[in-house]
Amino acid sequence: MTSHYAVDLTTEIGRLRLRTPIMPASGTFADGLAKAVDFDRLGALVTKTITRELRAGNPLPRVVERQGAMLNAIGIPSMGVEHFLNDVIPLYRCYEPPLVVSISAPTAEGFASLAAELTVPGVAAIEANISCPNIEEDGKAFAMEPTSTWKVTDALRQATTLPLWVKLTPNTGDIPSVAQAAEEAGADAVVVANTILSMAIDVKSFKPSLGNILGGLSGPAVKPIILRQVYQCAKKVRIPVIGCGGVTSAEDAIEYILAGAAAVQVGTATFLRPDAMTQILDDMQAFCTRRGIDRVASLIGGLVLDDSQTSQTRRMDPL
Repeated sequence: MTSHYAVDLTTEIGRLRLRTPIMPASGTFADGLAKAVDFDRLGALVTKTITRELRAGNPLPRVVERQGAMLNAIGIPSMGVEHFLNDVIPLYRCYEPPLVVSISAPTAEGFASLAAELTVPGVAAIEANISCPNIEEDGKAFAMEPTSTWKVTDALRQATTLPLWVKLTPNTGDIPSVAQAAEEAGADAVVVANTILSMAIDVKSFKPSLGNILGGLSGPAVKPIILRQVYQCAKKVRIPVIGCGGVTSAEDAIEYILAGAAAVQVGTATFLRPDAMTQILDDMQAFCTRRGIDRVASLIGGLVLDDSQTSQTRRMDPL
């Protein structure tokens, strides 16, 4: 593995050693981005979430902008497993970073069978998007509760030998317990987190701004919330935490790493600046050089607390 950097940007996510801590968030990345980004500079390549069945996605409009944020209700359009195996995986074989496949299913059994079918050469890890509705729990996302998280993660762990990343939802009152359940059931890492459930209304028409009424909030506005959740989860689990939410700069990424993330996913920023991920890497190297930091991994969990703040974290109640 060759390095483009003077500073050591490598990081480890379980069994995978990544050349950098920066990777795309699922749903914001496709092979066409190679025209603007050198994929070989990234830590991993994370695909758009796929499902077993063909899916058309949600009704239009699917995206709306708000100050500092974006709402989306795409609805996971998917061309199915056969298309992914035959047409998508071959597109990424010429790139060096590991290919991480994001999957979604309405049941634990569906997740397991999909993971088993995708345990093939060319796929380096599975990212299970358990933020999606769960038929077995009356439509609630698996990641809303520790019990359902444990059940689906256990089924996935038994179905695949690949590294298993579990993507959590921020729309729960106790995300550290959910992360612990994923760890106990065999996850190799947790991704914290997906978008925040939200909505917008068109005050001219009095109608919902999204065709699906509700959508997921992403972008810079969500970063302080997800940063807090990364910090809380990293204190509770021994497996790596991957931060995901509102990263637009190297400083954002470094905040996540200081809070305990071993790697960071970039999403909405790529829509605005296709080269956002590589610019973040350049700026991260410059930051480390200025500060005399030889290894980015040395910053993981490096948040500095004074004595009173340390006592407060032991109480686990920020208020």
